[in-house]
Parts: sequence; structure tokens; C-alpha cells
Amino acid sequence: MTTVGRIVEIQDDERHLAKYRGFLTVSAADEEIGRVALDDVAALISTGRGVTCSGSLLVALAQRGVPVVFCAANYLPEACLWPVDGHYDQAGRMAEQAAASKPLRKRLWAQIVSAKIRAQAETLRAVGAPHGAVAAMARRVRSGDPENVEAQAARRYWKLLFGSDFRRRRGEGGANGMLNYIYTVLRAGAARAVMTAGLHPSFGLAHRQRGNSFALADDLMEPFRPVADLLVHELAASGRSRVDKETKPELAKILTVDLRDAEKDRPVAACLRELAFSLTRCLAGETRTLALPKRSLPPPA
Repeated sequence: MTTVGRIVEIQDDERHLAKYRGFLTVSAADEEIGRVALDDVAALISTGRGVTCSGSLLVALAQRGVPVVFCAANYLPEACLWPVDGHYDQAGRMAEQAAASKPLRKRLWAQIVSAKIRAQAETLRAVGAPHGAVAAMARRVRSGDPENVEAQAARRYWKLLFGSDFRRRRGEGGANGMLNYIYTVLRAGAARAVMTAGLHPSFGLAHRQRGNSFALADDLMEPFRPVADLLVHELAASGRSRVDKETKPELAKILTVDLRDAEKDRPVAACLRELAFSLTRCLAGETRTLALPKRSLPPPA
């Protein structure tokens, strides 16, 4: 069991998870080997084979809005448990989601794409790579991103960040495997923010594929992906090239990374929560602007 930044990951095989009073307990061969307070858990991620969970534990986590994510061997999420009842105004907010007009969704998606591209430029700047051209692309994004500026920026960004030979392929190992893992943690954080705000994770703005139960979480995590990319770049630059017991704790820190804007530093988890609640205000017609971090990273020392 690994616990970093309130992310609990079960990576070893044949572990049993249960609830004992106010704790999540982990056992092997009927012997307890670890425990963590339930109120301290932000997400539970299982990458081990043969992991079992008690029903009372899953209920206790759901009551606290804690997502439980089960991953395949390539660290991509395969299933996630989310609570049925998570907010006093949940029904009303979900109704507003379902009724959101296409123009509204497209306008909000443009804000997210622009923020993501600006964050990509910040990550490139942080590693000393050319970033001006990517930053300029953020200004070209229009409602709904009809020109797919997001993809154009991504093609330039990945080569500048990881080298001209790099290709983002979800099924591969190395840096791609580390990206898969850190995005899983980030997605869990986004899912919890969505649940806390009383929104339904299936009703996305742009990610609306059939079968994607966490489309909205995928939308809201986009501006924070470049922060995760920087953590992977730093690990790769230090010679670590795969997901293992040494890199997992470093990757799991993504939700605790501080983002700086004009006012203060806040961890990614708090920024995700603020973004989700700002979306509820946009859907209710109270504001037109999402609460996106103005800068993705602290300026260089």
C-alpha cells in the first residue's frame, strides 16, 4: 500500500481491503499490514491483481465522495465507483447539466482548451523549451474549438517536451506509462471535485462518448494535464523511465502540486474543486466564466 497526498494505491497482489471503525485497513493472508483514516483518503486506486474490498468499506468511501478506481496492467482506469448521493442540490444541478445548450457547452469548452494550451506553454517554459508559439495558439481558440487548435498545439507540444521522436501512445510503457498513471490520479481528483459539486460525471462538455462514465472529469482535468506532464518530464530527466515503486509516490503528488495565480498558491485538488463549482454557476446562468488558474506553475526562481 502506498499513501501520498491522501491518494491510497493498492499495488500488491492478493490484498483485502476493509473498514474497521474509522479506518481503511489492508490485510494479506488474514493479517493486517496497514491502515489509513477514512477521512484522510482522497482517492483509492487499485493496480494489483486479486484485490478484494468489503462492501462496508465501499459504502463508507462513497459516503465521503471518495472515488475508487480499478486499473488495468497498463495503469489505464477500467472502472470507477462513485456515490449516488453527494450534494444537497444534486438533482437540480444534474438537471441543469442535462439542459445545457450546445452553444453554452462549446463556449465553456473553449475556455478549457485555451487554459490547457496556456498551461502547456508554461510547462515548456519551465523546462527551457521554446514556448512562445504554443502560447500564441491559445488566442486562436474559438467557441467549440472548430479548428481543433487543441490537437495542433498538442503535436507541437509533445515534440518540444519529450523530443521529436516521442509519440503519445496510451498502450506503451516508459514515459507513456508514467503519463497513464499520473493521469489516472488526476482523473480521480477531477471525479471527486465533480461529485462534491453535485454534478453528474457522465454529462461532459466536449467528452460525450457513449460508455464514458467520467466525461466531465475528463473535461475538467484538461488544463491540469501539463502540470502532470512536467512531473513526468522531471522523472524522465533524472533517469527514471517506468512506473515502479520509486516513481509512483512522485507521480501521486500531482493533486498536491501548488498552482500560482495573481492571488495565492493553491494545490491542484483545490483548483479542481473550485473549477467544478464555477461550472455549476455557469450552468445556472450566474456567470459566464470558469474559475481556471491564471498560471499553471510558479515563475522561475
